[in-house]
Order: sequence, then C-alpha cells, then structure tokens
Amino acid sequence: MPRFFTLQQAQELIPQLESWLRAALEAKSEAQEVDQELSDLSTRIALTGGIEIDPWATASRKADRSRATARFKEAMESIGKTGCLVKDLDTGLLDFPALLENQEVYLCWRLGEEQIEYWHHVDAGVAGRRPITGELFGSGENPKPN
Repeated sequence: MPRFFTLQQAQELIPQLESWLRAALEAKSEAQEVDQELSDLSTRIALTGGIEIDPWATASRKADRSRATARFKEAMESIGKTGCLVKDLDTGLLDFPALLENQEVYLCWRLGEEQIEYWHHVDAGVAGRRPITGELFGSGENPKPN
C-alpha cells in the first residue's frame, strides 16, 4: 500500500527534496560531461587512426564519472525513500500521493516553486494541475476539490 501525504507532511519535505534534486541534477550533468569527453576522444582516435592519449587523465575522468554516478544514485534513492514520485527529473517535478475523498491524487511540486500549490488526479498528469484552495494551507489536510 502506498504512503499517502497530507499537504503539511509533503511541504515539510520540500527543503530536503530540493537539496537532493539539485545534487542529482548536478551529478547527472557531470556524468554526461565526462561521457561526452570520452565520446569525443573515441571519435578523434577513430578519425585519425589512433592518437597518443594520457591514460592517467582518461582513468581520472572515468573515476570522476563513477563518483558522479554514485552521487546521482544516492540522491535518487534518498528521494525515493520519502515516498514521493519523481515525474520529471530535468524540471524537478515531484508528485506526492495523497487521498481526496478516498481516491488517490497527487500533490504536485516543481523545483523552484516555494511551496506545494497544486494537485492533480493520478491520470491527469502535470497538464491537469489544479490549484489547492487557500483554506488548505497550514491545515495539514489533504486537498479538496475546487
């Protein structure tokens, strides 16, 4: 059975989730940068019929990639353990399962937003986001339909 959040519970997680999301995005970017460097090196070797490379520098960059990948996995695992769902890592879009009249819905938050202000039905996605009505802020209750 999935964990269900109240608005207050989800909101209290935002600062830590924001930190983990930023760490994941930074690590992902670093790993992609190293991948591109190694791909470019491989292409240069193939196009020139072979070139002399610095094996220590190449091994160092591969180690950088491994460390970045480990940081990425650690951040994503930390996010997953909270019970919230990563819907789009690149935009920092997270959903928090909640109950609305005994039906599962998602409280919806995106990196850069100060607080959770939207919810949507499970099958609606981000395009179906609806504002949470004002009386719910600070109440600790799950959203009610507008």
